[in-house]
Order: sequence, then C-alpha cells, then structure tokens
Amino acid sequence: MSQLTILKIGGNIIDVPYLLEKFISDFVKIEGPKILIHGGGKLASELSAKMGIETKMHEGRRITDYETLKLVTMVYAGLINKEIVAGFQKDGCNAIGLSGADANIIPATRRAPQPIDFGYVGDVNPQMINDRFLFSLLSMGITPVICAITHDGNGSLLNTNADTIASSIAIAMSKHYSTKLVYCFEKNGVLLDPDDDDSVISLITYDHFQNLKKEGIISKGMIPKLDNAFKAISNGVSEVEIKHASNLNLQIGTLLK
Repeated sequence: MSQLTILKIGGNIIDVPYLLEKFISDFVKIEGPKILIHGGGKLASELSAKMGIETKMHEGRRITDYETLKLVTMVYAGLINKEIVAGFQKDGCNAIGLSGADANIIPATRRAPQPIDFGYVGDVNPQMINDRFLFSLLSMGITPVICAITHDGNGSLLNTNADTIASSIAIAMSKHYSTKLVYCFEKNGVLLDPDDDDSVISLITYDHFQNLKKEGIISKGMIPKLDNAFKAISNGVSEVEIKHASNLNLQIGTLLK
C-alpha cells in the first residue's frame, strides 16, 4: 500500500500569514497523496465580536448556537478554506476545498444536549466517512483541503472538532493506504518538561504513554490528544506524529506507534 499523509493544522498557523505561507510551501513538498484538515483560528471569534454575537466556550470548546453556526461556516468553509486552497494552487499543488457536507464526505450526529448543550456540534463515526470519494480525488492527483464543518443528513450543518475529523478520516482511509496522521500544534512535540521546548520525547508507545500519565509527565490537554492518537493507531492508522508545523519536513517531533 502506498503512503497517505493526513495533516491537521489549527489557529497557531492559520492566524499568522507568514507561518501559513511557509506551511503550505512545506506541505506541497511532501511526497505522495495527502489531505489537509484545518480548524478556524481566531477569525471566527473576532468576527463574532464585530457582529455582536457572543462567543460562548466550555472547557475550551465552542458552544455553537445557530447564529454562531452561520458565522463559523462562512469563516471555516469559506474564507479560510479558500485562502488555503489558493495558496496550494500558487505553489503548484492542485487542491480542492471541501466541507463535510460536500459529496457526503463527513456525516455526523448532533451531540446530545446533556450534560452540556453544545448546540450545533457534531460527532463523527469513521465508518460513515465517504472514503471512496476521497480516494477518487487522490487518484486524480487532487489534494482535499477539509474544514471542520460536517452535516447531519437532515439538512443541518454542524461544527465538529478538527482533531476528531482528522483522526476519523485517517482511520477511514487506512482501507486504501498506509496512513500517517500528523497533528501540528504550538509545541515541537510531546515534551518531557512543558517549560523546555527542546525536551521532545521522540517516540511514545502505548505502554510508555500509560507510564507517562501515571508519572504526571503527560497531563491536562495532552491526554485527550494522545488518547485520540492511539485510538487511530488501534484502528488501522500506521503512525501518528505530533510536531510544530514549522518542523514539518524535519526530524523534530514525537512519533506514536
């Protein structure tokens, strides 16, 4: 099986034009088929404030009422998605910008309102991903750029966590490829010392992960990120890498196997 690389980026890249431009240049240099998943960054919150729409968060996650859904759809599936696609075209990578509603790529289920009502937020089942359509695009040499908007099959769009989308697509595409998932975030990798950016743990196995949790070295927000990563590995994904986007084509980061 040939290798497919799936990358997820967030606001730390999207919000900084020169970093996004460098990322696109580095991404295009990755050999073989590839897919980019992106979130929304700060722009949605900035536009919310300008339009008088209150931004509501719970434990770092956006509560998406209908007015917020309209706004994030415009930002994620519109401006940000198409700016990234335009950047790819500039660098010679033929790309197509998509939401989860397009070609029924990502059907989702609206999250139950208990214990917290997140509004128009969707949860994804990897078995429902339209992997055949994505495979057909990749076979034609087209790179999908997918935003964090899904749909419920009943005419409603849903806001969905981009990390979850990346993991779900990686699992689904492992039927067709040896799939590598790369999460790009604000650190150089998983750190032995959170205050030392050079203390990157180069390789973590599942058993090692459990020990690092017990010792308190991995804690807080890194736990669910690594939980998702190892869930992907246990469901057919070959490997997961966590690194800073500026090191995309360098051997700096944490490999999970």
